[in-house]
Amino acid sequence: MSDVVGERAGTSSEDAVATRLSTLDRFLPVWIVAAMALGLLLGRSIPGLDDALASVEIGSVSLPIAVGLLVMMYPVLAKVRYDELGRVAADRRLLAASILLNWIVGPALMFALAWLMLPDLPEYRTGLIIVGLARCIAMVLIWNDLACGDREAAAILVAINSVFQVVAFAGLGYLYLELLPGWLGLADTGGGGGGGLHVSVWDIATSVLVFLGVPLLAGFLTRTLGERARGRDWYETTFLPRIGPTALHGLLFTIVVLFALQGDTITHRPLDVARIALPLLAYFALMWAGSFALGVALGMTYERTTTLAFTAAGNNFELAIAVAIGVFGVTSGQALAGVVGPLIEVPVLVGLVHVSLWARRRYYPRATTRTRHRPPATGKRST
Repeated sequence: MSDVVGERAGTSSEDAVATRLSTLDRFLPVWIVAAMALGLLLGRSIPGLDDALASVEIGSVSLPIAVGLLVMMYPVLAKVRYDELGRVAADRRLLAASILLNWIVGPALMFALAWLMLPDLPEYRTGLIIVGLARCIAMVLIWNDLACGDREAAAILVAINSVFQVVAFAGLGYLYLELLPGWLGLADTGGGGGGGLHVSVWDIATSVLVFLGVPLLAGFLTRTLGERARGRDWYETTFLPRIGPTALHGLLFTIVVLFALQGDTITHRPLDVARIALPLLAYFALMWAGSFALGVALGMTYERTTTLAFTAAGNNFELAIAVAIGVFGVTSGQALAGVVGPLIEVPVLVGLVHVSLWARRRYYPRATTRTRHRPPATGKRST
């Protein structure tokens, strides 16, 4: 999705953006719902497919999911203007707000919602707390780009999340699953592992390296070598529109694989899925709205406010699922809670992309008429 360039006065941001979308972008919710349905159908109708997909892994990393995420993230990271990262890193308000929201507010909010809404389901509660600890480093780049957020800011914030994830994930798991329930006088978590998360820091680092490091390096080298060989104008107006559609293809492939892995479980336990979905819906809505409101209150631009909101609301479901499966087993309630995460997150954040574009018109009227020259997120510019 490209930013609006030279919109006419009186035209809403949503309408103006919609007229510039490729067919792929314009019907994105339809493709995502279709991918989810296809994954569920495959997982339900093909015996042993989930086991076959789960067995194709290198170390603790699922190879099919890794391939999908790499294809999805590479075009977005190839669009980042890396020479502007220093300017973004100097924005201390943005960095401080992101750290506060991601590593203090987010985990605490998910912990509270899980205990309030699932007091009688300890396994699902634990799974949701793990989801809250896994801050987004991958798919958030897609949502941010579709909402016309600041790509350079998003790259900085996901890099910070990656570092914090490696350093703090296991410790925060011990805090929220073991120590905090005891301090608050809550009943035993009944699925917290009896001592927090016994998860290897190396496994977390590997997840970060694969899901962020590889596409980040590829995107950086592509832009550096492409601009050096042909110039920025050719790179952004010719090369990027050619590779852009692969981001959506990677996203849809990843969704199909994720839902094929747990299709049978999800379709056989619809009431459990609904129970898990309620705190997730509340979490995404509160985190996104609160983060966007904070950005507005701090006087940030629309682009950075949007980036702050999506990076705070999204979660690294790949890591959460891997940890839940590794610690509690593939058939555990904790693993099911992790899988339900993207089931709810994907359509909700797609909807929030449209809410964000509406909020641009409402709270940032100048942003809807400002001329910007940036390549589209997934598809080619429509004429």
